[in-house]
Amino acid sequence: MEKFVIKGGIPLHGTVTPSGNKNAALPMMAACLLTDEPVVLHNLPDITDTRTMRQLIESLGVTVTRMGDSSSYKFQAQNVTPSALDPDLCRKIRASILLAGPMLARAGTINLPPPGGDVIGRRRVDTHILALTKLGARMQMNDTFNFSAPGLIGADILLDEASVTATENSIMAAVRAKGVTYLRNAASEPHIQELCQMLNLLGADIRNIGSNTLEIHGVDSLHGGEFTIGPDYLEVISFVGAAVVTKGDIRIKNAGIEHLGMIQLVFRRLGVDFDFVGNDILVSGNQRLVIETDIGNAIPEISVMPWPAFPTDLMSIAIVVATQSNGTILFHDWMYPSRMFFTDKLVSMGAQIVLCDPHRCIVHGPTRLNAEKLDSPDIRAGIALVLAALSANGTSTIRNITQIERGYERIDEKLRNLGADIVRAKG
Repeated sequence: MEKFVIKGGIPLHGTVTPSGNKNAALPMMAACLLTDEPVVLHNLPDITDTRTMRQLIESLGVTVTRMGDSSSYKFQAQNVTPSALDPDLCRKIRASILLAGPMLARAGTINLPPPGGDVIGRRRVDTHILALTKLGARMQMNDTFNFSAPGLIGADILLDEASVTATENSIMAAVRAKGVTYLRNAASEPHIQELCQMLNLLGADIRNIGSNTLEIHGVDSLHGGEFTIGPDYLEVISFVGAAVVTKGDIRIKNAGIEHLGMIQLVFRRLGVDFDFVGNDILVSGNQRLVIETDIGNAIPEISVMPWPAFPTDLMSIAIVVATQSNGTILFHDWMYPSRMFFTDKLVSMGAQIVLCDPHRCIVHGPTRLNAEKLDSPDIRAGIALVLAALSANGTSTIRNITQIERGYERIDEKLRNLGADIVRAKG
């Protein structure tokens, strides 16, 4: 097992380019099952989760070819077979559930082992099943989810929660269903918008993209095409946080700034300012780092909400930044009951954090963090601990970095190019 060894307290400087959006890449790879013609995806991140998804779709008959040494891959699902999927592979990623929609549309059946992913609390699949059932699918459950559908029919679907993956599964099934589907209370994150844009490029007819009510006119078939995956805004903000906590100056190129408005607003409340220059972000080493109180000098609250509000996956990074800001702030993540548990690791580094309950914590800063031996519990907490170690006094070790590398491509290399003292070691 490998670990990161990080000497903290070194300001970051230079330019970095984020990888493609993991949360867009995974459903797009699954969507390649919908056509027998070749689909080329550019800017596909080479991370553990995409490698696992590749193995899963290859086991269903998809041929995947890397185009030279680039981040472009050709997918061709010419002969799809609803083969038994490896339960161990499915347990590695939450996104294995995304195979249900396209396989029902293309093959009419799939036996899907329970999906895995980050251990941040229960992540229900009920919404997926309810939506696919409305489109005409049947589901029986024993050790696997056994889906079948003699033919999908468009429907008026109201999702019982604005689930990202359930929205994606519903979209992929509905594009090949007969008739029109209205998908209400749909999630609208950037990666969902990109999935819709890709599918339309392949011949789908999805309307009202970016809204919470999608109108999907089913088509008989999709053709091939090429699509470039946009930058991962979660990685972009991870680099913003790394620059801030190390008091560094960096430029983030091709940052996808059109999706960062609410995130910029929230980080301003933490005393963090960054500028947009074209499609790049400039982060200055001279930050205010003073928490903005609410009217009447009340303690402010940062709460996650469905897009376009502040995303849950950035909560861990915001908490680390708050440890370096002057003031007191409440963080509230009602979505996942284990999101906040990593804060005990920050406390061991010297942070002043009170965990109120599984969903809320209060952070008082600024606090000088000290080096510590840490374990990465999930992707987002893992990168937050990397940021804490970059800020800390002394040399920290972070074990279980396979969790981080499920979502971040060559993160140690990118940080080293910015001047960080981070090395990969055994143990």
